[in-house]
Amino acid sequence: MADINNPPNSRRWLWIVAALAVVGLIVLLSRKGPIRVRTTHVERGQIRSLISTNGKVEPIVNFEAHAPIATTVKRILVKEGDHVSKGQLLLELDDADIRSQLARAKAQLTTAKANESALRAGGIKEEVLTTAAQVTKARSTRDTDQRNLDAMQRLAQQGAASVAEVREAQDALDRAQADLGLLEQKQKQRYSDPEAAKVEAEVAEAQEAYAASADALAKSDVRAPFDGIVYALPGRQASFVQAGDLLLQEADLSKILVRTFVDEPDIARLAPGQRIDITWDAIPSRVWTGSVTGIPSTVKHNGARNVGEVTCVLDNRDLKLLPNVNVGVNIIVAQHENALTVLREAVHMDDSKPYVYEVVDGVLKRRDLEVSLQNLTRVEITHGVGENAVIALSSRDPRPLADGASVKASD
Repeated sequence: MADINNPPNSRRWLWIVAALAVVGLIVLLSRKGPIRVRTTHVERGQIRSLISTNGKVEPIVNFEAHAPIATTVKRILVKEGDHVSKGQLLLELDDADIRSQLARAKAQLTTAKANESALRAGGIKEEVLTTAAQVTKARSTRDTDQRNLDAMQRLAQQGAASVAEVREAQDALDRAQADLGLLEQKQKQRYSDPEAAKVEAEVAEAQEAYAASADALAKSDVRAPFDGIVYALPGRQASFVQAGDLLLQEADLSKILVRTFVDEPDIARLAPGQRIDITWDAIPSRVWTGSVTGIPSTVKHNGARNVGEVTCVLDNRDLKLLPNVNVGVNIIVAQHENALTVLREAVHMDDSKPYVYEVVDGVLKRRDLEVSLQNLTRVEITHGVGENAVIALSSRDPRPLADGASVKASD
């Protein structure tokens, strides 16, 4: 029974069409005649070897204002993009809490310094005067007891005083001398070493607290430290900010730094002074030119890439390049003038040896080459073919290029 979905006649016609197609292809491939080829010429001119990559613009002279304590933004006097002058008031914070902290810190510092003064003087004024009076009295008592002992010793020699009386006079003098020594020691060193260390630590702590409060108060009014442009203003008027929150960024953008990311295999090609061309998609017709000022000292991870960071300083007096924008970068690692070059697609490789097919009187001639610089589009030829030589690029027919093949140039 015949398949009604695929009748024998249909299958027969499919086989016939396929056979004709194969025959046609065989005829086409075996057809005699020249191969139609696209051609180019060896030209003389400039060639550059480039490292093409990306980079980011950074300010060189930069200022960031951060909230010194948790408080609110009282006033903002500028907006992003404003040109500001050195000393100009840009932003104010609510400083009531800061002033209270400063007052407390000042009181603590005054107390700590008073204690330090007392330490050095041997006590507060009243204690010093009292101790001095006690020392004077103790010396007087000691001198009296000394005279009494001398008298008793003379009387004992005359038989008018007993040994017990002399001993009693000696004991009284010893007690008076001990009392005087204790008071003199107290007068010289009122405080022990641990007490002195504690007082000194309290002074240092109070000084740090006062300095921190004074610094916070100074930072509650944000002023421009130099002429520049406010390029970031995350703070908002009347908003609450935590200590350390970024309030404002200002930069002098007349000169900027471009930080360029070069893939690890290209790092060895870098050298200080190499020319750098910078482009930015926002201004596609503009090219900024600089030179390599810093080459990588290490390799870092940048997303999926291992890169070295190259720096370049650019003149930006017209202030067109802005901080944090991403730019395109071409680093010119080598440049030759008046060089013989050919399109890169014309160069073939055979065991790492470059060659081209030169068209000579309608016939392809293989020419082995010696090459030098090359970039994405052209290759410099130092030996192998001459200027204006016609070089085959590719075949327009199914037949491939081959040494000795007849060809016909075709646009």
